[in-house]
Amino acid sequence: MQEDKLKDAVLKVALGFSLEEVTEEYGVEDGELKLVKRKETRKDIPPDLKAAKLLLEEKDYAALSDEELEQERQRLLLKWKEIYDDGTNGTDKEGGKT
Repeated sequence: MQEDKLKDAVLKVALGFSLEEVTEEYGVEDGELKLVKRKETRKDIPPDLKAAKLLLEEKDYAALSDEELEQERQRLLLKWKEIYDDGTNGTDKEGGKT
């Protein structure tokens, strides 16, 4: 059950989402609290590629030890550096993503 909730949360982050935030300010008028200002803001959270990759790999990270997780983190960081530190910024010669 909790694992399903976690997968749903990662999926939401992988796909991106929107949220609405409401801020209200109150002031005292005639001894009572009155709404002075209300601001509604919509925030668009872009898709997260790390979360998408995590879902696509379908690796059971929950079963890994802390040491194994750190090794996987280091492996992914090295792979990322290889792609982005080679001067192409993750693009091939034709300008497409690698």
